This record gives sequence, C-alpha cells and structure tokens, in this order.
Amino acid sequence: MCNLYSIKTRRADLARMFRLSDNRMAVFGTLPAIFPGGLAPIINQSDDGERELVMRSWGFILLRDGYAPKRVTNTRDDKVQTKFWKNSFVNRRCLVPATAFCEPDEGKPARWHWFAFKGDGDRPLFAFAGIYRQWNGPIKKDGGNVDIEVFSFMTTLPNALTSTINHERSPVLLTEEAQFATWLNGTPEEAFGLITTSDPERMRIVQSGFDKKDLLEAA
Repeated sequence: MCNLYSIKTRRADLARMFRLSDNRMAVFGTLPAIFPGGLAPIINQSDDGERELVMRSWGFILLRDGYAPKRVTNTRDDKVQTKFWKNSFVNRRCLVPATAFCEPDEGKPARWHWFAFKGDGDRPLFAFAGIYRQWNGPIKKDGGNVDIEVFSFMTTLPNALTSTINHERSPVLLTEEAQFATWLNGTPEEAFGLITTSDPERMRIVQSGFDKKDLLEAA
C-alpha cells in the first residue's frame, strides 16, 4: 500500500507531458511529501473535453460504526468492481501526477524507500491511474459534514523491484500519452486493461533510510 508520494517538477513540464493549457492548471508548489488527507493535483477531463489540473484531497472516505472515518488511498484491482469503488472507476477516472513514491519495508524499525523511473532528469514525471468522487459527510469522528472531492489510485501486483520492499501491492503507473488518453476516455474494459505490473527495468530506488524526516527533506 502506498501512503506517501511526491511531485517535484516544473509547471511547463506538467503542461507538456499531460497536454494541459496554462489556464486549466491550478497553482501549487513543490510537494515533497503527500500523505493521506493532503491536497494534491489530479488531472481529469472537464465537461468541454479539455484536461484540467485541480487540487483534491487524497483518500476516499470510509465510514465505520464507532470509529473515526478512514481514508482509503489505494484501490485494489481485485476490488474495483465492488460497490465502494465501481461507480468512480466507470465514470470518474483521473491521472495523479508524481515523480516518486515511497514504501516502508518490513524491518523493525522499518526503512523507507523512494521509487522513481529512470530517464532524463533525476525523477521523471509519471502518473498513478486514479479515480475520484465527491464526498459529502464527516471526515472526523463526531465531526460535521464537509463537501470535498477526493481521489484514490489503483494498485496491482508488485514487480520484481517493488516486491523487494512490499511483496503484496504496488501502484499502477502510467507514462505514455496513449495510456493517459485511454485511462481518461476509454471504456471501463479498456481502462482495466492498463492495470498491469510495471516493468522493473524502467524503475529504480532513488533513496532509502530509517529517518523519514531526512528522507522527506531530500525527496
């Protein structure tokens, strides 16, 4: 399960890679550490057919009797057809831009490991395959209702690299325009076809350590 990622890139690079017009891009700064509940950029298809980048809250809200609402940040590929996820997957898919994501290993204490793609620059842009929805309800125990838009992203089986740290799940990663277009505009069947394990030869671990604070400062 991925509960920490980052996006450090130039606005022009975002616009170029995801075919965004400047007037369709929300303003945000470098985000070296995005945690559940945090605001982060997603890219969706607007009603007029143009892509837009907007800031949304990470994690669907799961209500639990007697407990605080839970943030659910990852959508398992084998659960996406269940009631909690299906409508969003069919009707509201998005791209979640990023430059790296972090996973802890099973050590005690755990070491934290940042994964990124190989390529031009230190950490090339990619996108998580995401979904989103509107939420009207509590986000805290005994709290009042809030009206916010939330997102999650897909996970599938890990590849040979990510499985060295997390042997259960890994995010679904998209890197090409054809993938972006299919995820945003394709049929549910076509979109589901993109949910595959990433090529480990294209990825690398860019940083590891025990002290999460130090890792975040350098992420």
